Amino acid sequence: MSQANIRNIEFDLPAASPGATGNTCAVGRAWARVPEDLPGAQREALKARIRGLLARENAVLVAHYYVDAELQELADETGGCVADSLEMARFGRDNPAHTLVVAGVRFMGETAKILSPGKRVLMPDLEATCSLDLGCPAEAFAAFCDAHPDRSVVVYANTSAAVKARADWTVTSSIGLDIVAHLHARGEKILWAPDRHLGAYIQRQTGADMLLWQGSCLVHDEFKGIELELLRGQYPQAKVLVHPESPMAVVAQADVVGSTTQLIEAAQKLDASHFIVATDQGILHKLRLRAPGKTFIAAPTAGNSATCKSCAHCPWMAMNSLANLADALERGRGEILLDPALGARAKVPIDRMLDFAAHLSRGVRASGDLARDTALFANIGPA
Repeated sequence: MSQANIRNIEFDLPAASPGATGNTCAVGRAWARVPEDLPGAQREALKARIRGLLARENAVLVAHYYVDAELQELADETGGCVADSLEMARFGRDNPAHTLVVAGVRFMGETAKILSPGKRVLMPDLEATCSLDLGCPAEAFAAFCDAHPDRSVVVYANTSAAVKARADWTVTSSIGLDIVAHLHARGEKILWAPDRHLGAYIQRQTGADMLLWQGSCLVHDEFKGIELELLRGQYPQAKVLVHPESPMAVVAQADVVGSTTQLIEAAQKLDASHFIVATDQGILHKLRLRAPGKTFIAAPTAGNSATCKSCAHCPWMAMNSLANLADALERGRGEILLDPALGARAKVPIDRMLDFAAHLSRGVRASGDLARDTALFANIGPA
């Protein structure tokens, strides 16, 4: 593997401090592969090959909003889906295909396998990971939980199967706020992991007693409050869409705080022509498809002197390519394998969330009044 094709990455690596009120961060180091840029004719040939392989292998492609637009288009064209991490896993579980191909990062493939243990789950690149996952090692997190046995353990979907297996609840940020509010109303204290920004957002909204693991998403952590304020000055009529993994100074300026799916829905429904978007730029493809005629501007991650003002794209999501997708299907490479007992334990907190979501959806109905229903977006926080 050529060093020219490798990108070195630094991320937050919390060090748990049992008995303390939180934990401190060191710097973790990882890498990501940079896919080869292929000419158009070769890309078209690969897409045709992938369509044939999906049919041959009785497979369905599920892709996250943050992967390359061509992979998103292939998923849509071939009867797969493009969604957030939970919906990807749920779609795969309910689809009759024998093989699920997950274009995303490793925890998404693991979640798909947890919900579909009898299916083969392939990924274009098993090394595609996530700073939140890397920054919450299972053994360190288990020690942190053991030091606080009086707390209900709530973990974000962006975690390994082993971390999920240690939790009472798994949440996405589209439902994390509701679940924590529910637990708080029952008088429960929360141990939250791994994203400190999302955890702090939910804590502010609910008033819950929350002990936060100090992880962060290396993409969302780079959004800058002062730069966003300057950009809003250039587009005073623009609505600001923010993923709650972003720092508080960015969240505070949002018109809508929500998951990837919720941000897309808001862009479709809100009466605005311009939107500033503070999440991974991969979402812009779906935003432009769902809200044609509207303008989407990437929120800034750096100041005026930087060579890239808006560089918000996960390096591990970028590892998903047409070439390694075709290779995974043709050779059966990149299979997610989980110990069945671990998978069964990890499924318990996921099922708890799904049951809660089903109960919540039965109790919530849109009024049909857009002005009233828009308020639903105001305080919800995705995967």
